[in-house]
Order: sequence, then C-alpha cells, then structure tokens
Amino acid sequence: MMLDAAGWTALRLSLLVGVTATLLALPLAIWIAWLLARRDFWGKGVLNALVHLPLVLPPVVTGYLLLLSFGRNGPAGRFLEETFGLVLAFRWTGAALAAGVMGFPLMVRAIRLAIEAVDPRIEDAARTLGAPGWAVFGSITLPLILPGVLAGAVMGFAKAIGEFGATITFVANIPGETQTLPSAIYALLQVPGGEDAAIRLVIWACIIALGAVALSEWLARRVAARIAGA
Repeated sequence: MMLDAAGWTALRLSLLVGVTATLLALPLAIWIAWLLARRDFWGKGVLNALVHLPLVLPPVVTGYLLLLSFGRNGPAGRFLEETFGLVLAFRWTGAALAAGVMGFPLMVRAIRLAIEAVDPRIEDAARTLGAPGWAVFGSITLPLILPGVLAGAVMGFAKAIGEFGATITFVANIPGETQTLPSAIYALLQVPGGEDAAIRLVIWACIIALGAVALSEWLARRVAARIAGA
C-alpha cells in the first residue's frame, strides 16, 4: 500500500489536476446545462453535440486537438502565453485542462437531468412576483439541483483522476510535472519489475474513486434531506 516518492508525487499531482479541473469546469457546466435544459435557441443541437463530443472521440484525438489549439504555437495557446504568461502544453495546468475537457460532458449531463427534473412552474411563479432571472436561479433552481451538481462534480473529478489518453497526448508523461496516476501506471508496466509498484497505484486509484462516489452519495442524501425538510 505504501508508495515510493515517485508514486506519492503522481498521487498528489492527480489530486491537484482532478480538483483544479473540477473547480474550473463546474461553473461552465452549470451554465451550459441550464441553457440546454431551459432555453431554445438556434444552434442548440450543435452545442449539445460539441459538449458530448469528448465522450465519442478517441481521447488521443481530443488530446491532439488540444495540442493544436492550446500548444505554444496554437492560436489559444499563443494568446494565453502572450496575454497572461500562461503555458499549458507539457505542464500540469495542461493536464488539468485535458482532464476538465474529458469530464465536462459527464458534469453537464448530470446537472442537466437535475434541472429538467425541477418543475418550471416554480421558477415561473417566482418571475411573476418580479424576481430577476439570476435571483430565481440562485434562490430556487440551484438549491433544488444541488444533488445533481454534486453528482456531476464527483463524476467529473473521478473522470479527471482516471484520464489518460488526452492527457498523455497533450502534456506527455513527465515525472513530477505531468505524470498522473494513469500515466505512472502505464510507465511502470513498460519496465521489468514494475508490476508491484503499478498494483499499489491501482489500489490507490480505486480507493480515491470509491471514496469520491461514497462522498457524493452522502452529500446528495444530506442535501436531499435538507431540501425535503425545508
């Protein structure tokens, strides 16, 4: 169960990447989910397809597209570097971006289902009383969909922890910089005698995933009980 220094580094980096990816993607996921659930607009089908594209594209393709767009010679990457001094390619921040992109569809899907389960007549009643849209969402919609938001966040976090294909294509496998749990396991399995260390990392990956799911279920039950008792 105990890891060596490289294993602990990969574990810490995976948690950092997973938390960063989840926190950055969650606000956008809530907004996109609300748009898809509550608004009709031109291009809605295209937006829905783009959101779910990482689920059907090979992860390597997604990683390569990220490299073309956010690499140092890509349009978005050049803009970020020249404007903010932010470099994503072959950095842990790029791993967080790749993990966030791959987990984004799961977050949007869970949150959208939660929004669609809310009776829109409750929101309409608040609007007829003069409440602005942001107040209706913050005081009525968001508390009601909180279990779905938590479930989406945990699913996105779990996906970020396990992300491999897009991450290794976009930021490579650099120990101490971009080597997360999956890429560390892959690297260990490529060398003779690395199986034992790989198994320890697999056990830790399973513990984190199971812990995240259990925490999600506990939080969802707590929030649901609080809403029911309100």
